[in-house]
Amino acid sequence: MIQENNEKDTEKNIKKQAQEQNDAESSNKSASLEEQLKAEQAKAEDYFNKLQRTHADFINYKRRVEQERSGFTQQAEGNLMLTILPVIDDLERALDAVPEDIQDHSWVDGIKHIHRKLVSALEARGLKRIEAIGADFDPNYHESAALTQGEEDKVVDEIKPGYTLYGKVLRPCTVLVGSGDKGGCGKKA
Repeated sequence: MIQENNEKDTEKNIKKQAQEQNDAESSNKSASLEEQLKAEQAKAEDYFNKLQRTHADFINYKRRVEQERSGFTQQAEGNLMLTILPVIDDLERALDAVPEDIQDHSWVDGIKHIHRKLVSALEARGLKRIEAIGADFDPNYHESAALTQGEEDKVVDEIKPGYTLYGKVLRPCTVLVGSGDKGGCGKKA
Protein backbone atom coordinates (compact mmCIF):
# COMPACT_ATOMS: atom_id res chain seq x y z
CA MET A 1 0.00 0.00 0.00
CA ILE A 2 2.80 2.34 0.77
CA GLN A 3 4.27 1.53 -2.52
CA GLU A 4 0.94 2.28 -4.19
CA ASN A 5 0.76 5.60 -2.42
CA ASN A 6 4.30 6.37 -3.50
CA GLU A 7 3.44 5.49 -7.05
CA LYS A 8 0.33 7.66 -6.91
CA ASP A 9 2.36 10.52 -5.45
CA THR A 10 5.02 10.07 -8.10
CA GLU A 11 2.34 10.00 -10.77
CA LYS A 12 0.76 13.14 -9.32
CA ASN A 13 4.17 14.82 -9.20
CA ILE A 14 4.83 13.84 -12.79
CA LYS A 15 1.43 15.12 -13.88
CA LYS A 16 1.96 18.27 -11.87
CA GLN A 17 5.38 18.82 -13.44
CA ALA A 18 3.96 18.13 -16.88
CA GLN A 19 1.15 20.61 -16.21
CA GLU A 20 3.63 23.23 -14.98
CA GLN A 21 5.80 22.59 -18.01
CA ASN A 22 2.75 22.95 -20.30
CA ASP A 23 1.77 26.15 -18.49
CA ALA A 24 5.32 27.50 -18.87
CA GLU A 25 5.41 26.53 -22.55
CA SER A 26 1.97 28.06 -23.05
CA SER A 27 3.11 31.21 -21.28
CA ASN A 28 6.29 31.27 -23.37
CA LYS A 29 4.26 30.72 -26.54
CA SER A 30 1.90 33.51 -25.51
CA ALA A 31 4.80 35.85 -24.77
CA SER A 32 6.46 34.81 -28.03
CA LEU A 33 3.25 35.44 -29.96
CA GLU A 34 2.86 38.86 -28.34
CA GLU A 35 6.44 39.72 -29.25
CA GLN A 36 5.85 38.55 -32.81
CA LEU A 37 2.65 40.60 -32.99
CA LYS A 38 4.47 43.70 -31.74
CA ALA A 39 7.27 43.12 -34.24
CA GLU A 40 4.78 42.73 -37.10
CA GLN A 41 2.89 45.84 -35.99
CA ALA A 42 6.17 47.80 -35.96
CA LYS A 43 6.92 46.52 -39.48
CA ALA A 44 3.44 47.47 -40.66
CA GLU A 45 3.83 50.96 -39.19
CA ASP A 46 7.24 51.31 -40.84
CA TYR A 47 5.80 50.20 -44.20
CA PHE A 48 2.91 52.64 -43.81
CA ASN A 49 5.31 55.53 -43.05
CA LYS A 50 7.42 54.62 -46.07
CA LEU A 51 4.29 54.51 -48.21
CA GLN A 52 3.26 57.96 -46.98
CA ARG A 53 6.73 59.39 -47.73
CA THR A 54 6.73 57.78 -51.17
CA HIS A 55 3.29 59.20 -51.87
CA ALA A 56 4.41 62.69 -50.80
CA ASP A 57 7.56 62.35 -52.95
CA PHE A 58 5.43 61.36 -55.92
CA ILE A 59 3.09 64.35 -55.46
CA ASN A 60 6.12 66.67 -55.24
CA TYR A 61 7.58 65.04 -58.36
CA LYS A 62 4.34 65.57 -60.28
CA ARG A 63 4.20 69.21 -59.18
CA ARG A 64 7.84 69.78 -60.16
CA VAL A 65 7.33 68.17 -63.59
CA GLU A 66 4.23 70.31 -64.17
CA GLN A 67 6.15 73.47 -63.21
CA GLU A 68 9.00 72.52 -65.56
CA ARG A 69 6.54 71.80 -68.36
CA SER A 70 4.84 75.14 -67.76
CA GLY A 71 8.23 76.86 -67.73
CA PHE A 72 9.19 75.23 -71.04
CA THR A 73 5.89 76.28 -72.57
CA GLN A 74 6.28 79.87 -71.37
CA GLN A 75 9.85 79.98 -72.65
CA ALA A 76 8.76 78.65 -76.05
CA GLU A 77 5.95 81.21 -76.22
CA GLY A 78 8.39 83.95 -75.25
CA ASN A 79 10.84 82.92 -77.97
CA LEU A 80 8.05 82.84 -80.54
CA MET A 81 6.80 86.28 -79.49
CA LEU A 82 10.32 87.70 -79.65
CA THR A 83 10.42 86.70 -83.32
CA ILE A 84 6.98 88.24 -83.97
CA LEU A 85 7.61 91.57 -82.18
CA PRO A 86 9.86 93.00 -84.93
CA VAL A 87 7.06 92.27 -87.43
CA ILE A 88 4.62 94.21 -85.24
CA ASP A 89 7.16 97.06 -84.97
CA ASP A 90 7.52 97.16 -88.78
CA LEU A 91 3.76 97.05 -89.24
CA GLU A 92 3.28 99.95 -86.79
CA ARG A 93 5.99 102.00 -88.52
CA ALA A 94 4.35 101.31 -91.88
CA LEU A 95 0.93 102.34 -90.57
CA ASP A 96 2.41 105.53 -89.08
CA ALA A 97 4.04 106.35 -92.43
CA VAL A 98 0.89 105.95 -94.57
CA PRO A 99 0.44 109.19 -96.55
CA GLU A 100 -2.61 111.23 -95.59
CA ASP A 101 -4.14 111.08 -99.06
CA ILE A 102 -4.58 107.27 -98.78
CA GLN A 103 -5.39 107.04 -95.06
CA ASP A 104 -9.05 106.30 -95.84
CA HIS A 105 -8.46 103.50 -98.37
CA SER A 106 -10.03 100.20 -97.46
CA TRP A 107 -6.77 98.28 -97.78
CA VAL A 108 -5.17 100.57 -95.16
CA ASP A 109 -8.13 99.85 -92.89
CA GLY A 110 -7.60 96.14 -93.61
CA ILE A 111 -3.92 96.36 -92.59
CA LYS A 112 -4.93 98.22 -89.40
CA HIS A 113 -7.46 95.48 -88.66
CA ILE A 114 -4.81 92.77 -89.21
CA HIS A 115 -2.49 94.64 -86.84
CA ARG A 116 -5.22 94.80 -84.15
CA LYS A 117 -6.00 91.08 -84.55
CA LEU A 118 -2.34 90.12 -84.27
CA VAL A 119 -1.81 92.26 -81.17
CA SER A 120 -5.06 90.95 -79.61
CA ALA A 121 -4.03 87.34 -80.24
CA LEU A 122 -0.66 87.93 -78.56
CA GLU A 123 -2.26 89.76 -75.65
CA ALA A 124 -4.62 86.82 -75.17
CA ARG A 125 -1.50 84.66 -74.71
CA GLY A 126 -0.17 86.97 -71.96
CA LEU A 127 1.77 89.62 -73.87
CA LYS A 128 1.43 93.11 -72.40
CA ARG A 129 2.84 96.38 -73.72
CA ILE A 130 4.87 98.44 -71.25
CA GLU A 131 3.54 101.97 -70.94
CA ALA A 132 6.63 104.14 -70.85
CA ILE A 133 5.98 107.78 -71.80
CA GLY A 134 5.70 109.94 -68.68
CA ALA A 135 6.81 107.13 -66.36
CA ASP A 136 9.87 107.28 -64.12
CA PHE A 137 12.88 105.69 -65.80
CA ASP A 138 13.26 102.12 -64.55
CA PRO A 139 16.21 100.13 -65.90
CA ASN A 140 14.23 96.94 -65.33
CA TYR A 141 11.67 98.04 -67.94
CA HIS A 142 13.43 100.73 -69.97
CA GLU A 143 16.59 100.91 -72.02
CA SER A 144 17.83 104.48 -72.37
CA ALA A 145 18.94 105.44 -75.87
CA ALA A 146 19.79 109.05 -75.02
CA LEU A 147 19.14 111.97 -72.72
CA THR A 148 16.95 114.77 -74.01
CA GLN A 149 15.21 117.87 -72.76
CA GLY A 150 12.56 117.12 -70.22
CA GLU A 151 11.86 116.34 -66.61
CA GLU A 152 14.80 114.58 -65.00
CA ASP A 153 14.63 110.76 -64.95
CA LYS A 154 11.26 110.70 -66.71
CA VAL A 155 10.66 108.88 -69.98
CA VAL A 156 10.11 111.63 -72.56
CA ASP A 157 9.69 109.54 -75.71
CA GLU A 158 9.56 105.91 -76.76
CA ILE A 159 11.73 104.75 -79.65
CA LYS A 160 10.78 101.07 -79.52
CA PRO A 161 7.98 99.63 -77.40
CA GLY A 162 8.68 97.09 -74.68
CA TYR A 163 6.62 94.10 -73.63
CA THR A 164 6.13 91.78 -70.69
CA LEU A 165 5.01 88.17 -70.79
CA TYR A 166 3.60 86.49 -67.69
CA GLY A 167 4.78 89.45 -65.62
CA LYS A 168 8.40 89.20 -66.79
CA VAL A 169 10.07 91.65 -69.15
CA LEU A 170 10.25 90.08 -72.59
CA ARG A 171 11.76 93.13 -74.28
CA PRO A 172 12.51 96.45 -72.54
CA CYS A 173 11.36 99.75 -74.06
CA THR A 174 13.99 101.78 -75.84
CA VAL A 175 13.36 105.31 -74.60
CA LEU A 176 14.60 108.87 -74.43
CA VAL A 177 15.04 110.04 -70.84
CA GLY A 178 14.71 113.60 -69.58
CA SER A 179 17.95 115.22 -68.49
CA GLY A 180 16.36 117.88 -66.30
CA ASP A 181 16.99 120.52 -68.96
CA LYS A 182 13.73 122.38 -69.60
CA GLY A 183 14.89 123.83 -72.90
CA GLY A 184 16.02 127.26 -73.97
CA CYS A 185 19.77 127.79 -73.80
CA GLY A 186 20.65 124.26 -72.75
CA LYS A 187 21.26 125.01 -69.07
CA LYS A 188 19.92 122.85 -66.30
CA ALA A 189 16.97 124.31 -64.47
